[in-house]
Amino acid sequence: MSVKSSISLTEQQDAFARSLVENGRYSSLSSVLQQGLELLRQKTETEAAETEAIRELIQRRLNGPTLSDEAMAEFVDDMIERKRRALGVEN
Repeated sequence: MSVKSSISLTEQQDAFARSLVENGRYSSLSSVLQQGLELLRQKTETEAAETEAIRELIQRRLNGPTLSDEAMAEFVDDMIERKRRALGVEN
């Protein structure tokens, strides 16, 4: 089922959409806008899933084991040293 809707586009948006139809990429302006909305829906859903995954990771980290200040400092120093060796950088 489709729903008719009235929208306003800028001149640039209209010119771009019409060029896609004229070049044969889409059959109509409606098809261009439908595809654009579908891509926006997918992007929005992906961002929501990523945000939820980050929240879950943060919560796991907050509830999980922690390192002492000394252990964290040693971990960071080791990580920096490994990166320096990988890049061939002298201390």
